[in-house]
Amino acid sequence: MKKIVIVLAVVAFVIALGSSVFATAVTLTGTIKSIDTATAMVVFCAENGKDVTLKTDKSVDLSKLKAGDKVEITVEDDVLKSVKAGHASWCPPGY
Repeated sequence: MKKIVIVLAVVAFVIALGSSVFATAVTLTGTIKSIDTATAMVVFCAENGKDVTLKTDKSVDLSKLKAGDKVEITVEDDVLKSVKAGHASWCPPGY
């Protein structure tokens, strides 16, 4: 019985470790639509014109961003991980 419990614990650990190791980062270009520093949320308008609301990682300095900035972002597990400013992109008028 102990061996089964140990094997199951090891399998669960490997599965949990594997899911975090294989998390996929996605890079997008677009425009910052809005920033809420109180909740650390950013609304990002991707090049395809669709808005995406993202929680930001603690390493992202929101004070350096403003609505209308053209940026390249990296998103992992629905969390904004990094921002590079100055990348040209298009968003519908009014954004």
